[in-house]
Amino acid sequence: MKKIVVFGAGNIGRSLVGQIFSQAGYEVVFIDVVKQLIDALNKERKYRIEVKDVNPRTIIVNNVRAVNAADIEKVSLEVATADIAATAVGPNNLKNIYPLIAKGLIKRLKMRKGPLDIIICENIRNASRIFREGLLKHLPEDYPLDSTVGLIETSIGKMVPIMPEEVRRKDPLLLYAEAYNKIIADKKAFKGEIPEIEGLEPKDNMKAYVDRKLFIHNMGHAVTAYLGYITNPEMKYIWQAIENDPIRDTVEHAMWESGKSLIKEYPEEFNEQNIKQYIDDLIRRFDNRFLGDTLYRVGRDLPRKLSRNDRLIGALLLDQKNGVPAPCTTVGTAAAMFFRAKDEKGNLYFKDKLFADEIYPRGIDYILKEVCGLDPVKDRSLFRKIKEAYHQIEANPSSWAEAIGHISMEE
Repeated sequence: MKKIVVFGAGNIGRSLVGQIFSQAGYEVVFIDVVKQLIDALNKERKYRIEVKDVNPRTIIVNNVRAVNAADIEKVSLEVATADIAATAVGPNNLKNIYPLIAKGLIKRLKMRKGPLDIIICENIRNASRIFREGLLKHLPEDYPLDSTVGLIETSIGKMVPIMPEEVRRKDPLLLYAEAYNKIIADKKAFKGEIPEIEGLEPKDNMKAYVDRKLFIHNMGHAVTAYLGYITNPEMKYIWQAIENDPIRDTVEHAMWESGKSLIKEYPEEFNEQNIKQYIDDLIRRFDNRFLGDTLYRVGRDLPRKLSRNDRLIGALLLDQKNGVPAPCTTVGTAAAMFFRAKDEKGNLYFKDKLFADEIYPRGIDYILKEVCGLDPVKDRSLFRKIKEAYHQIEANPSSWAEAIGHISMEE
């Protein structure tokens, strides 16, 4: 039986990677640090996914086990003997797994096990370059990384809500998830044979699909959360926001701003028809009230989501590059500055608390320069438009739609 080693037994690791590889007949070995999760996986050797959609169903994922990341020798042996590997730990945690993977790769080379493909399910641009640089810090100088390791970039679009605490207490392995089940992967990066399994979709131009996910899906999702919050700070769910007509129209227009830019950027991949299909499907999925996805989950982590290469500023820079006016994305970005949604215990996400307490009080110019990475001279036009939208929302949060009109008139 083939084996996949998955770093990260969280939402994407279990609901997507573990599920599709288990169903394809692989043994799934999770590497994680949460003892409760590790113990439960090793005791049950299976877990349950509740698909929350118009047609709900239950999926049992079998043939799984887990290894504690603290057991370095055991982890390295799992990597050395794997048929394929994957990561789903979150971009900020990648630095913690590079030494573990490197140790396994060294052992693997000595065992003459052949190339190892690593599917990087992290939703970051330039993931393979970042991953390669991280691994090289922990490998010998003469290690043949480029010929023995495939670093597979992906586009992950699956939405998994935060599990309610009372449900998590009863069953720490249970997951709620939407029906969508695809890993779009870089076809050219595989060193070994590409697994022919349902849900894995290899693409030749991976960069195009990473950008589509980030600048349409992630950006549109975030704008939904931010406009929902400033429209009504008591609003809880994404479906409530997208069912508000002005928000829905604005989110759809924002996604089309990116869509038009992507058609210009990647004309061999995208056109009006396939971008429309993508956007229409996303709007439908955002409107899935059965999923119970929250503004808090979708909008949290403002320092990351407002950074230069992420979903908001990155989309605006792409629009600027391709000469596409982007008033809706601009206002959605300005709205993010005021996002203060809380979790079920009434707490801000820790990075959003840092933003609210230490960054926001320094003013919009500081945020645009230090968080968004915008230069007030080189990025003068974008800098000014976000700032104007910010001040209008600051004066009257309900006037965000008027800010779109003002920017549109300037274009």
